[in-house]
Formats: sequence, C-alpha cells, structure tokens
Amino acid sequence: SSASLNRASRTDRQGMSQIQSVQVFGRKKTATAVAYCKQGRGLIKVNGCPIELLEPEILRLKTFEPVLLLGQARFANVDIRIRVKGGGFTAQIYAIRQAIAKSLVAYYQKYVDEASKNEIRDILMSYDRTLLVADSRRCESKKFGGPGARARYQKSYR
Repeated sequence: SSASLNRASRTDRQGMSQIQSVQVFGRKKTATAVAYCKQGRGLIKVNGCPIELLEPEILRLKTFEPVLLLGQARFANVDIRIRVKGGGFTAQIYAIRQAIAKSLVAYYQKYVDEASKNEIRDILMSYDRTLLVADSRRCESKKFGGPGARARYQKSYR
C-alpha cells in the first residue's frame, strides 16, 4: 500500500497537466482490455509485449486494423499500453482492437481537436462498428429438458 501512496504523491508533484493520458477499456464476451494512452512515440504494448509478437498469429492482423485504417501518422505521438484478461484468445484480440480504437478517439477528443476526433470516429465506424461499440451478445444459459440452451432431448414413444 505504501507503493501506491508513493505513486500518488509522485503524480501530484509532477502535476497532472504535464502528462496527457486517457484510460479506456474494450470488451468482448468476458474478455476485458484496458488501454492506457499517453503522449509518446508510437509504442503499442499488450501486457508488456510489443503488439507485433501477439499470439495467435492469424488474428494478429485484427489488432493492427485501427492502425492500418487510420495510418501510422496518427499513432506516432502516442504510446498505448494495454492490460487484457478474461475470455479466450479470440475474444481477447477483439477486446484489444476495440481498446486501441477507443483510446485513440478519447485521446483526440481530450487533447487534440473535435474535428479530427470525428474524422477518426467516422473512418472506424464505416469499417467496423465493433471497433468502437461493444458487442453485447453473451452466452445463453442451459435449460432443463435438453442438452443445451435451445436443443431438446430426442422424444421417443416406446
């Protein structure tokens, strides 16, 4: 607890006006990714590892989508650090890409201008709505009288 107190006092000393940062989350099913976006030089890290080394390799391109859509230039002056937990690896990937997209939009709204934020938002929305809006679908629970949520046991007369 002393470490957290120390950290709090250190940030007070620096003054919150110096460090420009936003904290945003992305969600998919039970996976949650929290993105901490601050002024920097274009680093994107997931759980401390560079985004280029993300597994599974097939879904790696999915996490690059916001960067590829908006161009490297928009990400050049921000650092994004992401913590992700819960869910399976596909859900985590979708949570990460949502967190990246939302964090950039939030950063631009707070520290840059409204026009560029709206431009970014429109580009992302026209490509894929789930980049900014969470998918609310959840797993339906199993009911009695069948092996799953909807399927019923086979009926026989003798």
